[in-house]
Amino acid sequence: MPATLHVFPSEAPTMFRFCEFFAGGGMARAGLGPEWRCLFSNDFDHKKSATYRLNWDGDMLKTADIKKLKPSDLPEETDLTWASFPCQDLSLAGGGAGLRGERSGTFWPFWTLMKGLIEANRAPKVIVLENVCGTITSHNGEDFGAICETFHSAAYHFGAIVIDAAHFVPHSRPRLFIIGIEKSLKIPSDLHRNAATKTWHPAALRRAVEKLPAKTTKSWIWWDLPEPKLRDVHLSDIIEDSPQGVEWFSNSEMQSLLSKMSEVNLAKVKSAQNFGRRMVGTVYKRTRVDEKGIKVQRAEVRFDEIAGCLRTPAGGSSRQIIMIVENCKVKARLISARETARLMGLPDAYKLPQNYNEAYHLTGDGVVVPVVRHLAASILEPVLRNNKPLKVAA
Repeated sequence: MPATLHVFPSEAPTMFRFCEFFAGGGMARAGLGPEWRCLFSNDFDHKKSATYRLNWDGDMLKTADIKKLKPSDLPEETDLTWASFPCQDLSLAGGGAGLRGERSGTFWPFWTLMKGLIEANRAPKVIVLENVCGTITSHNGEDFGAICETFHSAAYHFGAIVIDAAHFVPHSRPRLFIIGIEKSLKIPSDLHRNAATKTWHPAALRRAVEKLPAKTTKSWIWWDLPEPKLRDVHLSDIIEDSPQGVEWFSNSEMQSLLSKMSEVNLAKVKSAQNFGRRMVGTVYKRTRVDEKGIKVQRAEVRFDEIAGCLRTPAGGSSRQIIMIVENCKVKARLISARETARLMGLPDAYKLPQNYNEAYHLTGDGVVVPVVRHLAASILEPVLRNNKPLKVAA
């Protein structure tokens, strides 16, 4: 068994205990850090589970459909349960099935497990759900309302925030986090406020909360996080000079890519050529409707030193392309697996699958590591420390 990966090295003893569901490659675990001890993890995907075991002590990992798990499979007592349940049916690019869908609907068997723990007086102190922002508006807010009602009915104070990973890494990736605190716990007053904040509570979230029933809003909290430090890492800093597993496009491939660009995007490339220094951008191929109402594939480029949101290369989604403009020359290639991992905040010590598509799927389906760390340091750990002298794990 390889040594456990410590993304955030620390000499502190293990202070907190947690379980993670829909664990993927363990990115939530990486963000929580070495003060947190994982007692149980679960994912149904055998390939992701293999990567999890490459990087972590995998003894606590159970690879199985969450519908087959029972409360008796879980540890007696935990401080935190983390669940990054599937986003496919909640994503704007998905089919719109929402919580009724086959993938995102796995929220319900997860919550059945939580209800079983609650009924057995084994309720997690804290429950965190993570998903795409489409969760807020899915079915006109009904899915978000249903999730909120589960927290309220289970006697949890709860609130939601939206965090864009671009605060921490050069990667535009806004995600919704719903954080529930068991009502017997006292929440420090500096962790919440009486109203929404512009940074963490966008308009769509505020509108969704306004639609909640009055009884449900009695349990609502407007979480207040500190503003992160100004990010000092740019896209060009994480690009590999000699990437593994990807090749630069041929002349014909470059011409094909450029031919798919609109005049606006071609002007961006031209501007980069005239800038006088090396420019690094990213490209996504997207289906757009042209002026004749016909769906066509377009290549859209950005040179703002931030990558577009990584998406899993399934269901027709394109893979992100790196474009480099230097001395008037333009070249492009697929983003490498290691570069996708860096965009997710994973260290280079993190072991990736050797297969490119598997690595891309793993990273594109994960949670950004420093976002989890910010949440843990700003809310999760202060709440838990405030409520009891936690036992140091053996």
